[in-house]
Amino acid sequence: MDEKNTFRTDFPLIAENTTIYMDNAATSQRPQCVLDAVNDFYLKHNANPLRGTYPLSVEATDLYEEARKSVRDFIGAASSREIIFTRNTTESINLVAYSYGLNNIKSGDEILVSIMEHHSNLLPWQMVARQTGTTLRFLECRPDGSLDLDEVKSLITDKTKLVAITQVSNVLGIVNPIREIAALAHEKGAVIVVDGAQSTPHMPVHVQELDADFFAFSGHKIFGPMGIGVLYGKKKLLKQMPPFLSGGEMIDSVTREGAKYAELPHKFEAGTVNAAGAVGLKAALDYVRSVGYEEMQKRELAVTRRALEGLKQIPHVHVLGSEKAEEHTGILTFTIDDVHPHDVSEILISDGISVRAGHHCAQPLLNYLGVSAATRASFMFYNTEEEADAFVKSIASIRERMGYGK
Repeated sequence: MDEKNTFRTDFPLIAENTTIYMDNAATSQRPQCVLDAVNDFYLKHNANPLRGTYPLSVEATDLYEEARKSVRDFIGAASSREIIFTRNTTESINLVAYSYGLNNIKSGDEILVSIMEHHSNLLPWQMVARQTGTTLRFLECRPDGSLDLDEVKSLITDKTKLVAITQVSNVLGIVNPIREIAALAHEKGAVIVVDGAQSTPHMPVHVQELDADFFAFSGHKIFGPMGIGVLYGKKKLLKQMPPFLSGGEMIDSVTREGAKYAELPHKFEAGTVNAAGAVGLKAALDYVRSVGYEEMQKRELAVTRRALEGLKQIPHVHVLGSEKAEEHTGILTFTIDDVHPHDVSEILISDGISVRAGHHCAQPLLNYLGVSAATRASFMFYNTEEEADAFVKSIASIRERMGYGK
């Protein structure tokens, strides 16, 4: 292994396992500091936050709210009240769809969704369109995944009430111009919902600079625990929205006739919260700060470039998206002539390499690109160029191993 990549020792699974892990777009590995933070919470501070006045509950509450402040600072929000803890990006976007979409979008309006969306940022808007009579329109991309801002401008009209778009495609790795699209949306009075699941683990995010109205991401993709996610929303919008879920801890008072809801952010956090997950997420964000995005990006790009250049030399291999490694954000999705992606994945597994095969929860994009399924290798800064070489070597042998000859 690359002796220079000392960060690998921070991650117990990849430090102790011979598997070459290249499915980071699905979920990242966790550094020891995150595992320790979760364990420490349950060992020393376990109590139900926000409810008791005894010391353990107060400690749990303080740790939970410290995690919220950490997220606020990490993504550049104006207030901790704009940070809602959820289970994941999917739940965050559904919260916006049900609480904002169903209450602010009506028949005759339009929702604009990019063709490259993960199903989590498409299906909720299909639901809103069905229930409100809204028209769902699609923003298509160029073959390399890039968007034409002139086309974006033409598609955002006075009828557009919401634009849903990913900051980084989970298939192509392309980075979308969120700030420019937000400006076009706001000119027409529309709000913009940004899926940040693939961007937050790889690049600095500042929601105020992006001028995103809503921004969602998942902890498990940025080295945090599974089951903890974040929804950022502008306070003026969140204050107007009804709760997504009702029950314990999201109320101020309850009578036989009704209830007065709690203030932000607790209005949207019904029931017992995932305090350990929030604590683990804070540890993950602290870890990212300690490494630094500049160092992470340098290492990811080196591995991506090594793998991409290798794939380009192999006949019958076709990489989706840009020809440039720096426009892939660590994601290489590809097909091999006459070989099903699931077969590609199985052969890679036999060589000790873990990748993803299928439609990647982005079927409209794959159909638009003319493929039904593809194989995806996705890298993190703890991957090495040596691993990239092993990956390329395995890919180069696949057609022969499937009986097509050299």
